[in-house]
Amino acid sequence: MTQIVLTTFNARYAHTAIGLRYLFANLKELQPKAKILEFVINSSVADAVETILSLNPKIVGIGAYIWNALEVHELLSILKKVAPHITLVLGGPEASYFPHRVDFSKADFIIQGEGDIAFYELSQQILKGTPPKEPIIKASMVDMNAIELPYAYYEDQDIKHRYCYVEASRGCPFTCEFCLSSIDKKVRDIEIGKFLGELEGLWQRGVRNFKFIDRTFNLSITNANKLLDFFLSKEGEYFVHFEVVPDHFPQELKERIAKFAPASLQLEVGIQTLDPIVAQNIHRRLNIPKIKENLAFLQNETKAHLHVDLIIGLPGESVESFGANLDMLYALTQCEIQLGILKKLSGTTLSRHDEEYGMVYSNKPPYDILKNNLISYALMQKMKRFARFWNLVYNSGNFKKTAPYLWNEGKVYEGFYAFSEWIYIQTESTWQISLERLSELLFRYLTTVLSYEESEIKAMLIDDIMGQRGRKLPSFLQENHISNKEQKENALKPNKRQLKHSHV
Repeated sequence: MTQIVLTTFNARYAHTAIGLRYLFANLKELQPKAKILEFVINSSVADAVETILSLNPKIVGIGAYIWNALEVHELLSILKKVAPHITLVLGGPEASYFPHRVDFSKADFIIQGEGDIAFYELSQQILKGTPPKEPIIKASMVDMNAIELPYAYYEDQDIKHRYCYVEASRGCPFTCEFCLSSIDKKVRDIEIGKFLGELEGLWQRGVRNFKFIDRTFNLSITNANKLLDFFLSKEGEYFVHFEVVPDHFPQELKERIAKFAPASLQLEVGIQTLDPIVAQNIHRRLNIPKIKENLAFLQNETKAHLHVDLIIGLPGESVESFGANLDMLYALTQCEIQLGILKKLSGTTLSRHDEEYGMVYSNKPPYDILKNNLISYALMQKMKRFARFWNLVYNSGNFKKTAPYLWNEGKVYEGFYAFSEWIYIQTESTWQISLERLSELLFRYLTTVLSYEESEIKAMLIDDIMGQRGRKLPSFLQENHISNKEQKENALKPNKRQLKHSHV
């Protein structure tokens, strides 16, 4: 009999909800009466309700996040209408901090903070018929070495088809104002021997994709080295993702990172801004000389896939300052540069800048900034399109050779901004642009607006597109296209004029 359903809406099917598995792992004697149900955003909420009700639960625990807040609102509303006897318990980052900008009022209880133990205790009370009188449960931070870890509850289907999220620590020592992790300033490590045992168990079960959700993987170099040694000792193909502090790479860590094979290690390097005044304004530590040194090392001496971040709309930062950041970052590394739009999450202290900098945000998830006193609404819209087209053209990796033609002499921002303005006029959209259409638009812009030779741009586009297996060459590039092999073969064949003269 299922008395407790743990559920959420993941952003994609390939994702798994580690939070639900933590709750399930710590249900103790209630665990046999509980079941995890995961859904995906943009799927039918009504169908999710039907699936939940088929188990006839007494308690439904729901994980609320920035990406699924609207689906969670609808789920709560429908469940409360059709099954008012079920106790609805809400948790997760989106529920943990006020103000709630999405209506979660249909929840019977809201757990604020870490629910690993609090959800179990609340479920006990509800099932005994003695629920708390207050709807808000303020959960304390848990001892990571006293709770049960969740990894045994990844199912075989998860291991075969989805990412398995893991964490060696919780919390972040830094105070960046835009980030919820800055609220929990105490970093709590899981005892490394215990955690490595969990990793080995996942490895033996066939897990080969490991995404670490630690906010500061390389904070403890001792633990970081042991984790890297664990993976370096393994044979065969695997993929490991870490989020790293950009200015903390001692030599012993560098030596290990340099040993990883191509496509096995991904490092997410949070930059956010390279402007010292803006960084100080949002309480972000910024050591530019170290960042330059470490990015140069990662770019030139390792095979790690790098993903670095910049944020548009930070208080006190103009588009010109952002553009200078992008130019500088591109000069340091030609890796993936993710351009994010500033979001104001409940629980952070960003609101203290609202009056001084005229910060205005959307009340709809993901709570993007709409304008400030340096960037008008219209310009912010353009910057959002800039970020989207940057993702399609540069970060996609589809145009590695062609994309740099969009800018000259390191003026990356200026060149790409002009292109983003032009392409939006052509498409009036930033979505559902096929690779073929995007290729043709890029060709048109480079040849008609920037006046490059058609043959030169065609050659670059052909190299880019056909550099990946299984792709069909866009029709506009097929004319006069001859592969290198065909060119060599044709060079050995006499032409018709030669054949005619040979018979005279």
